[in-house]
Amino acid sequence: MDLGCVIMAAGSGLRFGGNKLARELDGKPLYQRALEAVPDHVFRTVVAVTQYDAVAALAAEKGFQWVRNRHPDWGVSHTIQLGLAAVGDCGGVLFMTADQPFLTSETVARLAAAFLETPDQIVAAASRGKRGNPCLFPANLFPELLKLEGDVGGSRVIRAHPDRLRLMEVPAIQLADADTPEALEQLRQNI
Repeated sequence: MDLGCVIMAAGSGLRFGGNKLARELDGKPLYQRALEAVPDHVFRTVVAVTQYDAVAALAAEKGFQWVRNRHPDWGVSHTIQLGLAAVGDCGGVLFMTADQPFLTSETVARLAAAFLETPDQIVAAASRGKRGNPCLFPANLFPELLKLEGDVGGSRVIRAHPDRLRLMEVPAIQLADADTPEALEQLRQNI
């Protein structure tokens, strides 16, 4: 089964106070860490949806597609729509945020493998039973993802299908994101 991957790197970082993806952690910008978390030879198509030139350039350098999100103010639903359109026909798509600096390519590969075992389910990373990102959705849920509006993400679709959710436990640090400068500073303590 062909799988796609959408790296969601289009947000304006309003809670952060600006482009958080360009902020460095241990010498690498957050967006670079996100692109490096995509394992080789797992996804047929990898698409970075972004408003930032640096993200687009690195995505192209890595052989990924990229799509310019000219309206990040339309919310995460627009990023999802752009990503699904760019990925094209596939059996499932993994959506990952670009602000989880400790997410590993091994974890992403494990999520894909878990999905291939049960391709009718949504597979999501979790820690101690609490769902986080990334999440991998089967193709038959793409129409619901495409109907999302505003700053609403895949959580709405997951809540509509709780019986189809499969959690995969990962270390809590891999789910941590850098939504605020304080959160990024706390993450720096883990290096």
